[in-house]
Amino acid sequence: MENIRNFSIIAHIDHGKSTLADRIIQECGAITDREMSQQILDTMEIEQERGITIKAQSVRLHYEKDGEVYILNLIDTPGHVDFSYEVSKSLTSSEGALLVVDASQGVEAQTIANVYIALDNDLEIIPVLNKIDLPSAEPDRVVDEIEKSIGLDCTDAIFVSAKTGEGIKELLDAIVDRVPPPEGDREAPTRALIYDSWFDNYLGALALVRVFDGEIRKGQLVELMGTGVQHTVLELMYPHPKRKIETEKISTGEIGIVVLGIKDISAIRVGDTITDGKNPTTEPIGDFQPAKPFVFAGLYPIETDKFEDLREALEKLKLNDSSLSFEPETSIALGFGFRTGFLGMLHMEVVKERLEREFGIELIATAPSVIYKVYLTDGTTIEIQNPSQFPPVQKIDYIEEPYVRATVLTPTQFLGNIITLMTNRRGVQEKMEYINEERVLLQYAIPMNEIVLDFYDVLKSSTKGYASFDYEPIEYRRGDLVKLDIRVAGEVVDALSVIVPRSKAQQRGRALVKHMKEIVPRQLFEVAIQASLGNKIIARETVKAMGKNVTAKCYGGDITRKRKLLEKQKEGKKRMKAIGKVQLPQEAFLSVLKIGNEK
Repeated sequence: MENIRNFSIIAHIDHGKSTLADRIIQECGAITDREMSQQILDTMEIEQERGITIKAQSVRLHYEKDGEVYILNLIDTPGHVDFSYEVSKSLTSSEGALLVVDASQGVEAQTIANVYIALDNDLEIIPVLNKIDLPSAEPDRVVDEIEKSIGLDCTDAIFVSAKTGEGIKELLDAIVDRVPPPEGDREAPTRALIYDSWFDNYLGALALVRVFDGEIRKGQLVELMGTGVQHTVLELMYPHPKRKIETEKISTGEIGIVVLGIKDISAIRVGDTITDGKNPTTEPIGDFQPAKPFVFAGLYPIETDKFEDLREALEKLKLNDSSLSFEPETSIALGFGFRTGFLGMLHMEVVKERLEREFGIELIATAPSVIYKVYLTDGTTIEIQNPSQFPPVQKIDYIEEPYVRATVLTPTQFLGNIITLMTNRRGVQEKMEYINEERVLLQYAIPMNEIVLDFYDVLKSSTKGYASFDYEPIEYRRGDLVKLDIRVAGEVVDALSVIVPRSKAQQRGRALVKHMKEIVPRQLFEVAIQASLGNKIIARETVKAMGKNVTAKCYGGDITRKRKLLEKQKEGKKRMKAIGKVQLPQEAFLSVLKIGNEK
């Protein structure tokens, strides 16, 4: 145990964590140059395409220093705010963390958020300044910035270039010297934390564990404390990016993969404790908080008979991504689907894309919403996450919506743009602090509903991509909110309903109907597209009728014959208008996502 070091890499998105992990793996000789590829721990296609880390990945390495061989368990974590749950899971299993900061960009919002997660877990934090080979790198300025904005002592900060390999050896030496070895009792009953899981088609549900006490042996009868169910350990492996490294046991302080032959996906829960089946421990490893979804959207298969396939796909994905939650729901317009909970908009995009790619299911996603608390006139309170659950207006006393504390770090020249954006989104400023002459830190309390749609995109475009953003939930506050319905040919399309502030309802309604007019196909009759608050119509657009030449078959003859046909057509169109049904294309539902608060 003295020679084991468990550490995570944390950083803001794009600060070079995955490249640094590549260099550490190479330096330790875990992978040959022939096997090596860029961002080797980013195994998903979508991660490699977008250049972001979505899943935290572990790898076991051997490093020799002063004649001693050390076991380094490295966990590479995501940097985007939506995946901070992955970071907190990984830090629960570590004793140390490398805080990677880009030497040319400096401290970003997510850097600060990740440091606080690491401090909450009592970890040894090693500041690492990456990209020192860049001409624009200013390591001394960034060191001052870290000390000033985070309060972390950077006297022994390590300067590296993950691209060239400079400083990697010094970094590995610092990990060995400064990260404490794991603690635990080898003689005590088995206690291991499941901090990740995924599904393998051949082996079933796999659990990635950190052993805190005792050991897990092959053939041992173990118990999952959350469910009380017992299983026999079939196989044990150490994590490696390219091959299986089988082992007979995983001891105290080590990290490994446990194969229990479980086919029921819901049996393994991240955050559960594995203990010995015959001599169980009484205390589970307790300080692990499950993720709370912030954003909810409906996911519906385009082919309605794929509903059960979607359920199975979501269950398999939940094993791999424990922050995902879902429950069945129905929509008059879209049929059967699932109300799905996500940590943010990027998380929603990634889940939808993974379902379509990995499981081959084409989906429609409805507009994302958050959880509202509705206080009714009879004294009861209900929580709603879907606009279709909204009670009648006369029964509502008042509504509360969730607020988050948003932290924005921006260059000073974009300060005006940020303040305007935050004010338009109903934000209340709590703090403004200049880190140095060039950068300023802003803190706002802002409704969650205002940031779930397109906030991140608008923030990036109004600051030329230089601002960084992070948020954490704080409380519920009273808000003046209404349900905005979209009616097509007089009928409410439930999948297009959204909850909006009353002050923005008019402009949002106009923008939506205008956009829908471009999308709804022309019919043989006139189609009215309306936005309404209850029974009150606040905006309207009309899709003109498509003309059909009914007189084409008349060649020559008396004009009255043509007129008779046109009169007959006119009567028929009136009847069609009364009973006409309109088929909406898929883009209509996606348009609600695109049209939003920027108007």
